[in-house]
Amino acid sequence: MTNETQGKGSTGAGPGLTLAAVAVVQFMVSLDLSVVNVGLPQIAAGLGFGAAGLTWVIHAYALAFGGLLLLGGKAADRYGRKRVLLFGLGLFGLASLVGGFAQDPGQLVAARAAQGIGAAALAPAALALLTATFPTGKPRVRAFGVWSAMNAAGGALGVLVGGLLTEYAGWRWVMFVNVPMALVALALAWRGIVDAGPASRGGRPDALGAALATGGLGLLVFGVVRTDRYAWSSPVTLATLAVAVALLIAFVQVERTTSREPLVRLGLFANRSVAGANGYNLLVGAAMASAFYFMSLYLQRVLGTGAAMTGLMFLPFALAVVVGSVLAIKLGYRIAPRALLVCGGLLTAAGFAWFGLISADGAFVSDVLGPSVVAGVGFGLCLGPVVSTATAGVAPHEAGTASGLLNSSRQIGASLGLAALGTAAEHRTGDAVGPAALNDGYALGLSLSAALLVVAALIAFTVLRRGEAPADEPADTSADASADAPATAPGAARRAGTASG
Repeated sequence: MTNETQGKGSTGAGPGLTLAAVAVVQFMVSLDLSVVNVGLPQIAAGLGFGAAGLTWVIHAYALAFGGLLLLGGKAADRYGRKRVLLFGLGLFGLASLVGGFAQDPGQLVAARAAQGIGAAALAPAALALLTATFPTGKPRVRAFGVWSAMNAAGGALGVLVGGLLTEYAGWRWVMFVNVPMALVALALAWRGIVDAGPASRGGRPDALGAALATGGLGLLVFGVVRTDRYAWSSPVTLATLAVAVALLIAFVQVERTTSREPLVRLGLFANRSVAGANGYNLLVGAAMASAFYFMSLYLQRVLGTGAAMTGLMFLPFALAVVVGSVLAIKLGYRIAPRALLVCGGLLTAAGFAWFGLISADGAFVSDVLGPSVVAGVGFGLCLGPVVSTATAGVAPHEAGTASGLLNSSRQIGASLGLAALGTAAEHRTGDAVGPAALNDGYALGLSLSAALLVVAALIAFTVLRRGEAPADEPADTSADASADAPATAPGAARRAGTASG
């Protein structure tokens, strides 16, 4: 037992403050993923972003967050979870403050990247602290229930808060809003979390591997986004993509041969559950980020909806996600995760295909509300099962790596998907700026998002094993797994899975 759990009863001040700090952290990170979207048109007008350049407000955060999550988890184990959590919170809050004062596109993109670095440090450290503080039993169930609720609340309120702040206080407040939350979390963590020191005495985290992976992915996204200016066959695009591929190949080589602790053991991908779940999650992340981006712009630039009303129009989707998540838990007693992933992916694809029928003179009920409910319920069905699948059959000492890998795949998918689909929509729109032309571009992007989800469902159907057990039946009954896995209660496992999604 680590020092983080020694001397802490379930009713002591330490666990309560730890849970409060982690809950605020999760709410802040979840809110930040959605609060910026509604303010994108105002950000573009205020700082002079071009159509393609505006996507980097999303890319910069997603790439830094997704590319460095594994390194953040390793650093938390190596240097102490409280220390890394405090560092991440400080950086996240400072970057939010700087971003709010940005005077040009480059400054805001840099601030968003710094936010992503901070989030990559604080998110895995916070989850590790929660797991260590509440290892088993009812306290763990309650703790992960609170964490899951804050995760859903942050995403649901992010679009509403973003719309209200953008319309009535200005777009800069979608950045400033994180500062007080970061300060509250810092105070709670500083006072309430006992620093146990390093949880692992392994080698130093693989910073070179993290730099190669993030650099390669960043150049890959940059090359795709720049096709609005340089054709796919141009020397500039080909050279950029070639360097990106070279960096990613170097990353794989470093992970195979490094004498330090690798970010991810490549043999982990031999596990069909890990490979299938991450492939599925990559495409889901690409589709979801793109759909949120296109719908936010459609509502404001095509239909002329105000920012605050746009935030309200996103609420049905967020609430439908909660309904789908609860439904997944209830169905998980009888239906295998593979079936839920296939059904959820296809249902979300149907909702996005419905979104793809938007028109320049569309209405809320037919073009937004209906597809939002369908897509939201489908997405909620996927959240818990994809997490439980991604960690099925994984050795206990690699469970954290598998969880971090899943989060990384979603963030990386979000950035790559938005780059590709945003470029496709930009090409469809062309130089026209009228509502009809913009509508055509956004409709194409939403239809392509639906296609990505169909492919994700096919991956789940073909790669994942058909006989995987439902959620209340343990997938791995070996003695080692039973002894080392901290969550033995089915309810705790389901809540933890839903929260991590």
